[in-house]
Amino acid sequence: MSIITDVITEYYRIPLPEIMEDAKHGLHTHFEVPIVKITTDDGRTGVGYTYTGGFGGKAISSLIANELTAILIGKDPSCVESLWDQMNWGIHYVARGGLASFAIAACDIALWDLRATKAQEPLYKLLGGVSNQVKCYGGAIDLNFPLEKLLANNQKYLDMGLKAVKIKLGQATLAEDIQRVAAVRELIGPDVTFMVDANMSWSVETAIKAGREFLKYNILFLEEPTIPEDYAGYRRIAEESGMAVAGGENLRTLTEFQHMLQYGHVDFPQPDASNIGGITGWLKVAHLTQAYNLTVSSHGMQELHVSLLAAMPNAGYLEMHSFPIDQYTTRPLVIDPASGMAIAPEEPGIGVTFDWQKLAPYQAEF
Repeated sequence: MSIITDVITEYYRIPLPEIMEDAKHGLHTHFEVPIVKITTDDGRTGVGYTYTGGFGGKAISSLIANELTAILIGKDPSCVESLWDQMNWGIHYVARGGLASFAIAACDIALWDLRATKAQEPLYKLLGGVSNQVKCYGGAIDLNFPLEKLLANNQKYLDMGLKAVKIKLGQATLAEDIQRVAAVRELIGPDVTFMVDANMSWSVETAIKAGREFLKYNILFLEEPTIPEDYAGYRRIAEESGMAVAGGENLRTLTEFQHMLQYGHVDFPQPDASNIGGITGWLKVAHLTQAYNLTVSSHGMQELHVSLLAAMPNAGYLEMHSFPIDQYTTRPLVIDPASGMAIAPEEPGIGVTFDWQKLAPYQAEF
């Protein structure tokens, strides 16, 4: 048995290559990456991380350093499920979901890195090994892009070989959103899969109206049409619009997903390991979706989620996100240009190895 002897927390604030916008979170200029390094008494180190859209990263890092570290020190890192439960209950009274789910995620991913490297298995095989490739779409934060730039960006995805794309909605008028949807569909043709994302910006009534309008453009799903806690609203939107609905990136606990699936209506659940408590939390949601006979997709964090989805028999779509965490690793996401599928890494561990030299200029105090 090995013992955790040290937990090091680091915080990075990284500028985006250009300013990006969505309907609810506004302009994005940076993304944040809190990183956790867990060391054991037999000389092994596992690396985990989470990310944000530019806010809250310091609070997450502080929560890890000041609260979760004390829970982990002296414990057996192999007991990942137990440690996940201890971290959740250790701080649940003051931090259930929210920041806690981000902080626990970074620690949990580091523990899985230790487990997978010790087993000398790539993560996707350790978790199930269904396939080494998954369906992938390009999902930009592009609400502020003029139409010409929007089209050029989606052409870039097509040139990479991707067979699916997604755009942001939430313009000043629904007519403007419809115009952009029509233009992108014309660009990509009838055979490329097309998704849209409203980022929680609409009322239920507006979402129903929008969904009905989008049916003619053969949209695979309408993502986050309204606030995530409105389970009844999601059910109405799906049933009254006839449009398949996606969501889940803003749900932080297994119970929230269970309520959405039981009382609401989501055809494409999208857990994010960075904010659902890491790999352990993501797996719980993935297995829940399988019980509901649904596929499981992902949000962001493509460099990690490719391995999680590759392990799942009910894998849906991997989102290739605009927060380019993978550009600061030694293996950016690999796309097969012929099939448009994303390829899971074969190296032992979680498959995410940071390029510390590239990251170094962006490390900051927290």
